[in-house]
Amino acid sequence: MSRETTDLTDDPRHSLVIPEPEAVEDLEDLALGDDYALNPDYVEMVIDAADRGDTARLRELVHALEPADVADLMGFLSAGYREEVIPVLDPEWLGEIIAELDDNLREEVLEATPSATLAKALEELDSDDAADVIDDLDEGKRAQVLAAMDEGDRAAIETSLSYEDETAGRLMQREFLAAPQFWTVGQTIDHVRESGDHLPELFFDVYVVDPSFTPVGALPISQLLTNKRETPLAEIMEPVTEITVDMDQEEVAYIFDKYHLISAPVVEPGGRLVGQITVDDIVGVIREEAEEDILALAGVSDAGRDANVVDIVKSRLPWLLLNLVTATIAVSGVAVFQGEIAQLVALAILMPIVSSLGGNAGTQTLAVAVRALASKELTTANARRIVLRELSVGIVNGCTLALVMGTATYLFFGPADHHDKLAIIVGLALIANIFTAAVGGILAPLALAKMGRDPAVSSSIFVTFLTDFTGFFAVLLIAALLLH
Repeated sequence: MSRETTDLTDDPRHSLVIPEPEAVEDLEDLALGDDYALNPDYVEMVIDAADRGDTARLRELVHALEPADVADLMGFLSAGYREEVIPVLDPEWLGEIIAELDDNLREEVLEATPSATLAKALEELDSDDAADVIDDLDEGKRAQVLAAMDEGDRAAIETSLSYEDETAGRLMQREFLAAPQFWTVGQTIDHVRESGDHLPELFFDVYVVDPSFTPVGALPISQLLTNKRETPLAEIMEPVTEITVDMDQEEVAYIFDKYHLISAPVVEPGGRLVGQITVDDIVGVIREEAEEDILALAGVSDAGRDANVVDIVKSRLPWLLLNLVTATIAVSGVAVFQGEIAQLVALAILMPIVSSLGGNAGTQTLAVAVRALASKELTTANARRIVLRELSVGIVNGCTLALVMGTATYLFFGPADHHDKLAIIVGLALIANIFTAAVGGILAPLALAKMGRDPAVSSSIFVTFLTDFTGFFAVLLIAALLLH
């Protein structure tokens, strides 16, 4: 299709060629790549509009995106440019964007947003998302925002904030659809149509309750729409899996995954229905818990895109210092065997290899154990079998590596000057260290979990120390026994 333009250069009022509507760029397609990541050119367009003070163009660019993409855009902009973008965001849209922001950026955006604007934005969110945002405010601004909100929204948020962090009560939304068990399908559908403004934005089930408002069943919307109007809810409702308000969010995620739930009712200790949790919230919990475990295994904390050098150093240096202490202890045994090293210098070359292989084997076992504990695949019911399995794997891997490394050592160093014994020394040391790695990798997280500690946090340091110490000590001890 050809594109026509109207040449207005002869008109003294104009000096540009104005394109027809078909030539106007599709900002949404321009902004996102095939992988749904923001294109660098689009980010530069936003920065350029901010530099020129072109508010209309800046609004046009930003409003071409979905809220999640605007939140991503904020991460690519400096603090100064974020202050330019915030005023062009509609309050009805701002709440969704704030809910999607990384924690470190959210605090900055909240501080830059007027309390009245923020209150209006949060009223557009479900109670769980609004409570999550309110919780990040300082006490003064929190009071201002809550005071500016509608009474019903304020009460829902304050109730959510009364529950412990990372529990079902904090995670749930107070908006849900419930119907008495004596209602029919037709009555329920009519109620939904009449109460549209007071229902949650997204819901999947109708919770059937008894006179005490305790859930006795649930009815998927698909079932509601495919049954006859005169059908009683009690005849077609399905069993319901209840979540208590004080249940840990990780336990909630496990239940959703195990029973393939899309939503679940949340009840108080007496059984009264007070809210619901939907799968979109659980996806976020699973992601957060997985990120925490991965970072904990490495001994670091999350460093957002705007984190500064000092904060990152503070989070990582203590673990490195602890690792330095354990490594120093591990190699201290080398001093005891200085004579063996002087007698057979090749030991100094082979010790790091044995230690490194043990460390990698320990990390493999540790990663599997931490994941199994988090997903409840490893419990007291099958701990003995899993431990024996990992120890067997350690023995098999150790013997295999001993054969390969022993052969390579013999071929490389040859039989002269005790070098014929190097293959035996390295082989036995590898078997000992790989087996030790299996023991530490499976037992360390089990022991920490038994003590009520997070197995992902401290296990890696312990296993690294164990494999380093065993790697050096085993090589030198076996050498001392064979060379004398």
